[in-house]
Amino acid sequence: MKRFAVHGPNDVRIDQVEAPEPGPEDVVIKVTACGICGSDIGYARVGGLSGPSAEPMPLGHEFSGVVERVGAAVKKIRPGQRVVVNPADSVNMIGAGGAGALAERILVKRAEAMDAILAMPDTLSFETAALAEPLAVALHGVHRSGAKPGNKVVVFGTGCIGLGVVLHLKRLGIDEIVVVDKSDGRLKRARALGAALTLNPDRDDIWAEIGQRHGTGSLFGYPYVGSDVFLEVSGAPGVIPEVIANARFNAHLTVLAVHHTPVEVNFLTALAKELSFNLSMAYPTEFPEVLGLLARGEIDTKPLVSHRFPFADIMEAFQVAQDREASAKVMVTFPS
Repeated sequence: MKRFAVHGPNDVRIDQVEAPEPGPEDVVIKVTACGICGSDIGYARVGGLSGPSAEPMPLGHEFSGVVERVGAAVKKIRPGQRVVVNPADSVNMIGAGGAGALAERILVKRAEAMDAILAMPDTLSFETAALAEPLAVALHGVHRSGAKPGNKVVVFGTGCIGLGVVLHLKRLGIDEIVVVDKSDGRLKRARALGAALTLNPDRDDIWAEIGQRHGTGSLFGYPYVGSDVFLEVSGAPGVIPEVIANARFNAHLTVLAVHHTPVEVNFLTALAKELSFNLSMAYPTEFPEVLGLLARGEIDTKPLVSHRFPFADIMEAFQVAQDREASAKVMVTFPS
């Protein structure tokens, strides 16, 4: 079978490998749709999980598919079942050092013990189901932020996770959402998902615009904006210091973005304002919740997907996914 993997820094290839064989507790899934994540691009850039390794690293973890084969000890999962897979278990580490879903087939080990495979209804498309993983990341961040109706919220970054944050904020009844990004194409998608105001820092005086929208004031002679909650999903190193400098008293910041280099935090200013911070990683409980929302049609995912490519064109798909202006979620499809 064919599999997409990282062989070194900026070296990704389509490999011909043996199709997986299930052990007694394992399941083989024929992949039907898989999204390209920013982490896939990051792994390709550095050559692996944290750098080059002796073996190629398979990519892809946002996927759905059809169960093809099951091990002898598997009781509840059956061949032919349409499924979506939660990749974040400690055994499989799908797309993060284990098997990768940008492949024609994938082996899920100890499938029932890990509770990683979730059945999807026939009414849910494979593409939509493959969005469950990034939307679960976004929902966990919104939960961690504590944002609630009536809050004034600012979201930095409109990759798929940032767009998912906007989607969930709006679904929870939060109307006053300002979104900041350097990509006008992605800002357009944020508006389609319900952002009240979108700003491009290359063109706009963002803090003046946020202040005009959310109100302003001063503390100890220093000006602030009236936003209640900030969510940092961009990974840009200047965002966190700017939020601290411009936030009001008792404002809250949740960081979802991966910051690969240290970020300076002025704790004197944060202390004076009694700011609260937390960070959000993955989705401890949100994956089934999001799958339910998708199955019931409670969220509109159309603005999230910018491109669709067959797996035969994975090299082009991966290149497009690195174009921030042109792309949002790039979805790779496989023949049924």
